[in-house]
Amino acid sequence: MSKRAVLEVIALDEADAVAAQAGGADRLELVTDMAADGLTPSLTAFAAIRAAVDIPLRVMLRLTDGFAAGDVNALVARATELREAGADEFVLGFLTAHGDPDLVAVERLIAVLDGCRWTFHRAIDRAADRDALRKQLADLPGLDTYLTAGAATGVDDGLPVLKAEAARTGEPGYEPQILVGGGLRLDHLPALRAAGLTAFHIGGAARPQGWTAPVSPDAVRTWRAALDA
Repeated sequence: MSKRAVLEVIALDEADAVAAQAGGADRLELVTDMAADGLTPSLTAFAAIRAAVDIPLRVMLRLTDGFAAGDVNALVARATELREAGADEFVLGFLTAHGDPDLVAVERLIAVLDGCRWTFHRAIDRAADRDALRKQLADLPGLDTYLTAGAATGVDDGLPVLKAEAARTGEPGYEPQILVGGGLRLDHLPALRAAGLTAFHIGGAARPQGWTAPVSPDAVRTWRAALDA
């Protein structure tokens, strides 16, 4: 029996979280401000969502649009507050102007995360060298997931990269789970599953009415059924 695939859904608030869990999500990514591609949610939002659902929550650590870290002191302060409020899984990822991983920012943040598990997000899809980035991050504590579409433009263009990286699972730098997200559609799943990929991330796909409407439990249920088929 193959292991159940992981389905992670973006949640902006309590209603999203409850709907996503009802639909069969395994985990939520908590963000605010999708116009900026997802920023760190407020402590109030985190607390409300944590009280509303009992599945794992990965909280975004990102204060400005784009892939530069910006004010690292402010990021560290927010991460510290979230840890104190009970957050224990995170999402982060920063690049330098040259497209290399911003190790200074990442290491400062994970120092305050204190061993918590975290995802390096789609900054990998904008990196100058994906393989080098993975090797540079390979020994960082807590890194267990890469959220990636395989290409900056989305899964349609990234499929060959995703398949190639899936084939390297277990090599140095390739131990973290690949969480496929970014323009992901149901019709991508057969090829991705055949390549051995086992974790999937949806945002807009869970909201047939668009980002101004809440997550639809039925939309999430459709994905759950497709992954369990």
